[in-house]
Formats: sequence, C-alpha cells, structure tokens
Amino acid sequence: MSTLRRKRLLLIPIAVVAALAVAPMASADHSWGDYHWARTSNPFTLKLGDNVSSAWDSYLATTSTDWSKSTVLDTTIVAGATNPRSCRATSGRVEVCSAAYGGTGWLGVAQVWISGNHITKGTMKVNDTYFKTATYNTPAWRNLVMCQEVGHTLGLDHQDENFNNANLGTCMDYTSNPESNQHPNAHDYEQLVSIYSHLDTTTTVSAATGPGAGGNFETPGEWGRLVSGSDDPHSVAVYERNLGAGQRVVTFVIWAA
Repeated sequence: MSTLRRKRLLLIPIAVVAALAVAPMASADHSWGDYHWARTSNPFTLKLGDNVSSAWDSYLATTSTDWSKSTVLDTTIVAGATNPRSCRATSGRVEVCSAAYGGTGWLGVAQVWISGNHITKGTMKVNDTYFKTATYNTPAWRNLVMCQEVGHTLGLDHQDENFNNANLGTCMDYTSNPESNQHPNAHDYEQLVSIYSHLDTTTTVSAATGPGAGGNFETPGEWGRLVSGSDDPHSVAVYERNLGAGQRVVTFVIWAA
C-alpha cells in the first residue's frame, strides 16, 4: 500500500456513533447519529472562529463558502476566540485552529461537544508539522481536510470509508488521492436538509465571544474510549469521552503515515 493511501483522511472534531461504517454509495445516509445544532429556524448561521495562519485562510474561506451553499445553514468566518495552540472550545460555535503541534502522529483532529443529541460547541486543528511537508502541503490535501472537518461539525459522517474505492467527488469521502474530493457534493447538501428538517424549541447556536472556554483534550489518553478505527498510525480513529450528565465529547482523528 502506498504511503499516501495509508493515511486516508478522517478526522475531526466528531459524531457520536457506535457504528460509523457507511456504504460507499452516493445514496447512503451519512449523518452521524442524528446529532445536530439546535436552532429555531432555517437557515441558521454557524460561526467559524479563525485561529489559523495566513497559509490556511484561503482554505477556510473556500470551505465556508462551500458549506454555505446548503439551503438549511450558512457558515460565517469570525475572529478567533482562542490561542491556536490550545484551541479551546467556545460555546455556540466552532473554533478552527492551525499550529505546528509537533510529531503527534495526526494530521488533523476535530472535536465536538454534545449534550443529549445536540451539538453545543466544536474545535478542529490542522497540524502544520505535517502540512509543511511535501506530501501534504498541496491545495488538494488542505481543501480536503478543512472541508471534511467542518462537515463533521455540521453533523455529517463520511460517505465512504474504503480507501481503495473510486472517489465520490466529495470531501466526505476517504481517499488516497484528494484531487477530486476537495468540496461537498449534492448528496452532502441533501443529507444536511434531512438532518435539519425539523426545528427545535431552543438553540445551541450563539453569538458567543471572548476567550475560548471548555475542556481541552489533546492526547489519546484524554480522548476517552476508542469507538471506531484504530490508534495505529496507518489508520483513522474516533474516540468518545463521557463527561457525565448526558454530555460527551467525540474526537475524530486522521493519522499521518
């Protein structure tokens, strides 16, 4: 297996599902356990805190534009509310961070905090220690990781988790060659309509500002139990940590080869 194929994308910060396997079909359901942002109307706007370097700004902008094509939600980029290295969560929004986090073994990590079945906050980190290498320092890899991780924070799982299948033309597809998987496809938008087809009586989407708040779970030992995948460096993994009182944090990891 080639080096590129072994480290197939998966990550971020998210979803709480005991079974994440998804059939490699464009018609497959790829929500993750029906977890979603609570809101009282559609379309709603989710803020993405910009805690990334200038090398990532254009990719974050592309991702925000792509997901805002949905008919049920918009994303908007706002000033970050956390230090990129700590990347602490802020209620009601997603903090997006980049830094040279070192030889952690991961390309990216996305984390989502969930209360009941509602998302309350999220973070995602991209590791410049790896993205500054020739293997990953390409527009295709940067677009794929950024797009996929934000997609997880919206409630989406992957359309396909088989590295060897033909690309589906979506960033929510695992691949060893990301050239044709840099953006959402029609099924991603259809799935968002399904996820957000009902309205809630309250909202977890807020205009929170100020310093980042909430726990910061940086290492595998803090991520909780492994619920999917493997901690082998040639794989992807999902962890779940039970915080008590019906609250959890789910961590999606993309391991670098």
